[in-house]
Amino acid sequence: MYHSITFGDKNTWDDWHLVPASRPLFNPPTVKTKIIDIPGANGNLDLSDSLTKYPVYNNREGQIEFVVMNDYWEWYDAYSTIMNYLHGQTMKAILEDDQEWYYIGRFSVNSWKSSKDYSRIVINYSVKPFKYFIRGSLENWLWDTFNFNTGIIPKSIFGNIAIEGSKTLEFTQKDYGGAPACPKFIVNTDMSMRFINPYMGINKIASLYTGTTNQFEEFLFYGPSVKIVFSLPTTPLLDSQNNFILDSKENLILGTGTGTVSIEFNKGGL
Repeated sequence: MYHSITFGDKNTWDDWHLVPASRPLFNPPTVKTKIIDIPGANGNLDLSDSLTKYPVYNNREGQIEFVVMNDYWEWYDAYSTIMNYLHGQTMKAILEDDQEWYYIGRFSVNSWKSSKDYSRIVINYSVKPFKYFIRGSLENWLWDTFNFNTGIIPKSIFGNIAIEGSKTLEFTQKDYGGAPACPKFIVNTDMSMRFINPYMGINKIASLYTGTTNQFEEFLFYGPSVKIVFSLPTTPLLDSQNNFILDSKENLILGTGTGTVSIEFNKGGL
């Protein structure tokens, strides 16, 4: 293992023959804080989570140093090639040591130092605070790219969920990750939904419609667990001649249909 990084579609070892000076990683993000000093009172007032109810972060920032193996190509070719591809560009980056997740942000070449036996290149980065799972909640995983040592086979719990009348689902942070996610709900028939997130203090009802983007900015996957109740509307039952079916008191007999819902989002974490 060369502990390489894939920037966009270029791998630091396979394409450029770079070897990291130390095991590469992206520095942890710093926490955004809002601290107010209260004159005449003990301590401070921490308002950092007052708007979101969860911590928010700055970008991860830092640099990674690589050794350039001079035996493979001329230093000026390597320097120009890497600069043309990477410098100032925004792209995804995947660590060889953590292949199931990607970071996204801006990268640039900080410096280049040449010596007789090898050269060194330093790459700066400013990436988003969360890393994201390489597949969305509705994407299938593939055998040909699966790593049997480190790979994660996600459970198929978010796609084509069958609803008969009503159904209650509960998800945990293990399912949706540690990053706040605002999911989209895709349905094949109109239905209603109650979204309950005790940690965020959310307990609201919304209508879901076919052929539209059902996404609500206040409905977030975050915290220990989330419960969602999907309900289909009741409709009068019809016989084979499309006549209403009545009971013995000539009241309409109501029934509920069936439908499916898929929940789309990107799983993230620190």
